[in-house]
Amino acid sequence: MKQIFEIKDAKMIEEFLSEQEYGVLALSMNDRPYSVPLNFVKVGDALYFHGAKKGKKVTMMQNNSYASFSVVKSHSMIQSYFSSKDALACPATQFFQSVIIDGKITFVEEYEEKVMAMSALMQKLQPEGKYKPLSEDIYKKALNATLVYKLNIEECRAKYKFGQHLSKERFEMIIEHLQERNRESDKETIQEMKRLYKEVV
Repeated sequence: MKQIFEIKDAKMIEEFLSEQEYGVLALSMNDRPYSVPLNFVKVGDALYFHGAKKGKKVTMMQNNSYASFSVVKSHSMIQSYFSSKDALACPATQFFQSVIIDGKITFVEEYEEKVMAMSALMQKLQPEGKYKPLSEDIYKKALNATLVYKLNIEECRAKYKFGQHLSKERFEMIIEHLQERNRESDKETIQEMKRLYKEVV
């Protein structure tokens, strides 16, 4: 990873993870990889997930607790001619944000921790509320039938690519093209470009 794209600001990473609804959990067993998209919530130094108590994913986690979780948000596609006038394809690229977290999976056994994790997930995905608290007895049967597990964070790497490495001329050229194209994603991309460019120049 180019250092210029690396983000180490914990607050920025926390904000990004809190805004994203799902990521991809990568597992491995007997040198065979397997990945699955999952909703998640970060609480403290762990990511929490939930699902069925049996299945391929569970078997793999029981055999190899090491896992990697990636969360990516795609921003504007940058056409090659957005930053170059020499008609080469090479400058074409994608602007994005990504966080990759590595660690070990453990299964949540305590009922209170299950309630806490699932409550945090509901607060994230349904912040308007309008549901009975998961601490109520009505949920006991469902929670006992649900597997809740967590990825204990050992390493976290974030990468935000928004043209921070470009010359001012190429940077401004991209912004002009994005303004002309004027998609909603382009407006958000421009905001991120300006925020990050100021930090590294």
